[in-house]
Amino acid sequence: MGWLDKLKQKFTKQSTYADMLNGFTPIFSQFGNDIYASDVVVQAIGCIVREMKKLNPTHVRERGSDASLVNNSIQKVLDAPNELMTAADFLEKITWQLFFNYNCFILPVYNLRRDRNGAEQRQYTGLYPLAPSQVDFIQDAADVLYVKLTFANNFETTVRYRDLIHIRHNFSVNEFMGGDENGQPDNVALLKTLDLNNALLQGVSHAMKASFAVNAVVKYNTLMDNGKMEAALRELEQKLKNSESGILPMDLKGEYIPMERKVQLVDEATLKFIDEKILRHFGVPLPILSGDYTKTQYEAFYQKTLEPLIISISQAFTRALFSERERAFGNKIVLYPKDLIFMSTEQTLEMIRLLGDSGGLYENEKRTALGLRPLPELEGVRKQSLNYVDVDIAAQYQVGKMSGKEAQGKEESEEESEEEAEEGGGEDGG
Repeated sequence: MGWLDKLKQKFTKQSTYADMLNGFTPIFSQFGNDIYASDVVVQAIGCIVREMKKLNPTHVRERGSDASLVNNSIQKVLDAPNELMTAADFLEKITWQLFFNYNCFILPVYNLRRDRNGAEQRQYTGLYPLAPSQVDFIQDAADVLYVKLTFANNFETTVRYRDLIHIRHNFSVNEFMGGDENGQPDNVALLKTLDLNNALLQGVSHAMKASFAVNAVVKYNTLMDNGKMEAALRELEQKLKNSESGILPMDLKGEYIPMERKVQLVDEATLKFIDEKILRHFGVPLPILSGDYTKTQYEAFYQKTLEPLIISISQAFTRALFSERERAFGNKIVLYPKDLIFMSTEQTLEMIRLLGDSGGLYENEKRTALGLRPLPELEGVRKQSLNYVDVDIAAQYQVGKMSGKEAQGKEESEEESEEEAEEGGGEDGG
């Protein structure tokens, strides 16, 4: 059974199925591969998956506007989720599962240990994407929500929902699951378009085959009975087989009439309309699919399709991997889009220059604007150009009452005082 043995947990508490407002029992089976017989669907989702693979999952701790990188067991499993997957493999897997089922379940595996104060701490050892065939939501007597997972090989395990990473797509009418009211992908409208697309393609195929089936008609200029007709047909077939030059020898009784081939296929505009209708369902424009896109088109694709997924995944990981106290201290999982930046390098550098020169950006914010991870040595560092000065001391600086170094030293002293005040708020729980 492999790593599934790690999932086995005892569940002996008195429990009932979780209540749903619509009165349904929260038992959901996971499937939904019908639409993936379409090459357009697979290509559209493949575009999204390939972009999601470029993300860099990172554990950061935010203090105000500044974010610092945290190097601990959580970051280790984000970099190497399990013994079978790299980080890119992991992101690819969970994105496909999300579009297959509109729900993706990931189990974080950890060891419990106690710190010097006796508090329990989790040492994470792996992240495992799950593919359950059935999901049951259960509440115990203390109203704690659990999830019973049943797999295709009949293996079952029950885990606390709080400990499970659950990513949902199209989370609407169902209270627990993404998709329709039964927790399934709602592909009814899409299947109608796919049926139409398939019918058009089949029609094109039949038309092309028919155009090559009949090349000509042979007209016999005499009346023949059935026996003579069959003999004439056999003679014609033999002449066709024996004709190596492509010229068919005929006698005076027969007339060979070639058929002009005018195959009317589906026009290009119709096929393009059907393809784009399918692509719109997944939020993938045709230029993105073909790879011939502009910066503006990619920016629209990122904001419309990728960014909502990135936010959902980031928040789902943060909810499951950190306690409420740890989240209160700014711990979160961020998926940095290092290779997904749609601004040109010139535009990004201009933005950094305008805000950075005025002291409006921390040094690590400049890095993250370029899609790079923050560096520990740059935590809390904020610089500004000496061409600018605080408005409160601008008059003194201008008339020479305060030198540039004195003005800069005054501002740095004020910043250090602010940082010391923030650090005095207590230890974080990360």
